[in-house]
Amino acid sequence: MMEHKPVLLAACARLLGYPCEDFQDMKEELLAAVREEMKDNELASRFVQAAEAIFSVPLKELQEIYVWTFDWKEKTGLYLTAHELGDSRERGAALILLQHIVRDAGFMMPSGELCDFIPLLYELLAVRSDNVHVRALELRLAAATERIRKHLSEDSPYSGLLNLLMTDVFEVPTEEEIRML
Repeated sequence: MMEHKPVLLAACARLLGYPCEDFQDMKEELLAAVREEMKDNELASRFVQAAEAIFSVPLKELQEIYVWTFDWKEKTGLYLTAHELGDSRERGAALILLQHIVRDAGFMMPSGELCDFIPLLYELLAVRSDNVHVRALELRLAAATERIRKHLSEDSPYSGLLNLLMTDVFEVPTEEEIRML
């Protein structure tokens, strides 16, 4: 399982980005890459099933679901520091600290995106899990991902993807670990 973690993180990051006009265009390439990288095993099949749930929704509808799910609801938002600190004053300082972690890991963030955008942090984790600060970030991401998963409606096209992340990529953090964060 662990050897497939970078592939799953990168693929999930792609699926959790806003579904732009060319979203469907990446489907075949993404699914083929996952199948090939993971030797078409049972985990790859579960990923494909989770991805198909997202790709099967017509684009306009998927865009509406995405905005409604991830932009309008606090508990399913895709910004790490918002999960950790809400809309508090400490969030600005946390963003600056996270920006340093990202930069120190040698990861370039796309312009116009906050450094705590969870899909981009999944990508960072996929390519730089050896960095000590990134390893600590993994626990924070696990806690936020679990919170999103718990608050996502069962019929969301994204629920299978979040379930996969929590069963096959992250370990569910303990109450103690969450308190320490």
